[in-house]
Amino acid sequence: MTAYLIMIIILFFLAVSGLVVGVTNDAVNFLNSARGAKAARNWIILVIASLGILIGTTFSSGMMEVARKGVFHPQQFSYAEVMIIYMAVMLTNVILLDAYNTLALPTSTTVSIVFSLLGAALAVSILKVIRTPGESIGQLSEYINSDKALAIIAGILLSVLIAFLAGSIVQFLTRLLFTFQYNKQLSRYGAVWGGICISLITYFILIKGADGASFMTESLKSAIVRNTSEILLLSFIGWTLLIQLLRWVFKISIPRLIILIGTFSLAFAFAGNDLVNFIGVPLAGYHAFRVFAAVPGADPATFSMKFMTGSIQTETYLLLISGAVMILTLWFSKKSRHVSQTELSIARQDIGEERFASTGVSRAIVYAVVVVNEFFNKLIPEKAREFFDKRFANTLPGSGDEARSFDMIRASMNLTLASCLIALGTSFELPLSTTYVTFMVSMGTSLADRAWGRESAVYRIAGVFTVIGGWFLTAFIALSVSMIFAFIIDWGGIIAVVLLFLFSIYVLYRTFAHHRKTEIANSLRKEEDGDILGICNQHTRRILNYIPELLKDTVEAIYTGDRKNIKQLQMKINLLLLDTKNRKNHFTVNLRNLEEDSLECGQFYLQMLHYIREFSHSTEYFVNAAHEHIMNNHRCIIEEQYEELCVLHKGVEQIFSSVAGAIDTQDFKEKEKIKRSQEKMLDLISSYQINQVRRVKNGQTNTRNTMLYMTLLYGIRDILVHLVRLLKVQSKYYR
Repeated sequence: MTAYLIMIIILFFLAVSGLVVGVTNDAVNFLNSARGAKAARNWIILVIASLGILIGTTFSSGMMEVARKGVFHPQQFSYAEVMIIYMAVMLTNVILLDAYNTLALPTSTTVSIVFSLLGAALAVSILKVIRTPGESIGQLSEYINSDKALAIIAGILLSVLIAFLAGSIVQFLTRLLFTFQYNKQLSRYGAVWGGICISLITYFILIKGADGASFMTESLKSAIVRNTSEILLLSFIGWTLLIQLLRWVFKISIPRLIILIGTFSLAFAFAGNDLVNFIGVPLAGYHAFRVFAAVPGADPATFSMKFMTGSIQTETYLLLISGAVMILTLWFSKKSRHVSQTELSIARQDIGEERFASTGVSRAIVYAVVVVNEFFNKLIPEKAREFFDKRFANTLPGSGDEARSFDMIRASMNLTLASCLIALGTSFELPLSTTYVTFMVSMGTSLADRAWGRESAVYRIAGVFTVIGGWFLTAFIALSVSMIFAFIIDWGGIIAVVLLFLFSIYVLYRTFAHHRKTEIANSLRKEEDGDILGICNQHTRRILNYIPELLKDTVEAIYTGDRKNIKQLQMKINLLLLDTKNRKNHFTVNLRNLEEDSLECGQFYLQMLHYIREFSHSTEYFVNAAHEHIMNNHRCIIEEQYEELCVLHKGVEQIFSSVAGAIDTQDFKEKEKIKRSQEKMLDLISSYQINQVRRVKNGQTNTRNTMLYMTLLYGIRDILVHLVRLLKVQSKYYR
């Protein structure tokens, strides 16, 4: 009994963790439209979403059935076996979702929980079949509800296709009607448009949001489905009249009203339906423990879970506690904002720093679309093309931390369409995922709004494929990892449970530390308005001090053959390259926001970034050569070469330090002295090249050694050349 009590305590701890990581990932579904359009201050958006979550949690008591009987048949399992399943599921779910949050990738918590349940139940079922005489693998269908998993896979494909097409078509027509200068059109027929949107959202709340409420009996649900037309018509009339009245009296913004109501409805539905993904399994384990503990002397290995096939109402206080944890996570989770930025970066209207790199697939798709577009452009009359171009002329403000990712018309359609499609799928009992629908609708509306232009399409499409691929990867990882965990727990018992729990805590800590480092790095990279020169010189000095350090570590690695050190060096140089690339891209995008008197500073900063980029490439050149040499187990450099490289490193360090000091003090009196030192170093490199040729001729070194050594010499020469050029630009600017 003590072992199972420990399991219940761990399950409740994992339930809290599951709520945190789950809300962090799913908050993107109902916050991004309001955040992306800057529909209101962030605290107002969070208050509205919090109200939706709080009310939605009280409606979710009837939605906990998935954890008990949605994936496996509980009557076929004993209490001990069910606890193995639940422990494996929660450990997998928390680790998996936290990993996705750290990578800033939105995924489906429904897929995660269902496939975790499927994997763990499958593992326990296999063990039962093996241990039960006369049973075969073919009898697994008696234990597993495989139809659920297949329905979810079908739902992924269906959600992706329908949501993307619907978003593209409806947003195209909406933008054609309203254009980007929509105030005039809203004054004419905005009330009618708002009535349609909010009516669909109202229907969504009825059919999806309140689905788990106790008052939503089967007869009431059937009545709502039968009277859909009447409900929508009455809602449309009522909302249209109310919106027009509010517009006359209070001059309200119709799109803003739609966005805020839509945010509430999706948060409400999320809490009402997706809460099971986070606490359904721990609560099922808790109820199973109470029933088992109520029977004195019961054997956990034989105690049947048949009672779980019935309906069990969840205590209201547990739902309210869960709601409170979700709301606190919503307000304070920094990873939640990190995940939100992924979708916003793909959907934003302007061109800027891209979150994803282009791939062969994305390039091929864009090229094909360009070819097809050029073909159809020849068929469409010129006047028609001019008409469409005029209607889609974009006047959205430029990029920046406070700029909108898209306007309120698109945000309104994101929420309305997502609500409509989810409600429609629910009424037809289709397993549509909230995450899939909201994400793909957002992608469809982005495409229709011409947010994916020739300058950004390859990166945006690569991002879409990355996210979609992550959804299928979620199912595979959840299934396989939960199976492995279930086998381990069955073999190791309570000791295995505790060790896996400690492992999960360690993983959560590591991902937290990694995310914090990333945040700090990103915050250091943000340019502040009016302090371009200060940031430029600070970053330049940091790089000038960092390059000699990388050179020293590389020399030590190729002398000792340190594989661990060279791997770390390659990671460092890759991060440096990424940082310099992002800085250059980010600043280039924001050049349009510079004041006229800051243009010269901007041009100077770009020059500095160019030379820093050249330093990075030259350093990458010899670090990669060293990495390849060591990883291929080639011989290390000889003592004579090591001594020469140490001399070069010392000289490089002195020159770089002198330049960094000159930039720091803005005193360039020593410029000529630095140039003479650089020339001496270049002469020294030439002499070392001659020494290496002599060593080759004497048979002291082989071909691989020579290639590596010469690569280092050329790399050092390049960074010295670029250093003097940087010094020249600095001294001219501050003359």
